[in-house]
Amino acid sequence: MSLASETLPNLPLPFASFDLLVKMFAAKGLDYSDMITLSGAHNISRSHCSSFKDRLPPSNTSDMHPAFAATLQASCASANGTDNTVVQDAVTPDVLDNQYYKNVVAHKVLFTSDAALSTNFSSNNLVRAYADFVPYLWQNKFAKAMVKMGGVEVKTAANGEIRTNCRKVNGRP
Repeated sequence: MSLASETLPNLPLPFASFDLLVKMFAAKGLDYSDMITLSGAHNISRSHCSSFKDRLPPSNTSDMHPAFAATLQASCASANGTDNTVVQDAVTPDVLDNQYYKNVVAHKVLFTSDAALSTNFSSNNLVRAYADFVPYLWQNKFAKAMVKMGGVEVKTAANGEIRTNCRKVNGRP
């Protein structure tokens, strides 16, 4: 059975450093190239402002592009305390493409963990390759990394239940 409580400990933290990201992905059998490639999925997602508010003024010590930070601050402002959400890619929010990497290079990403991809020489080179070259390079690698990630901690009859109907536990009406 899938449990919501098991989700967060298995996801990279939005404030993670490059080294912590590498360690978390390695624990799942994925390398730094897989990590950078899979991070491109942030291109089509949304985030609660609380996940990156530490990168915004006045506590902003990040390298976030100032105009981007100002736009986010306005979008996150809430008179009633609501934790607003914003798209992670304002350029192509509904298209799975390599825009995420262009955003990393331009310092227009929400999370510390996204910005961390440009703090390591090797990872920065891969980010720039994905940003600058034809999107097919990233798309091909992304498909392979998704398949690889799909094989992480797969449940089998020996260590879990393989449901005959994904909506219910076997043997229950």
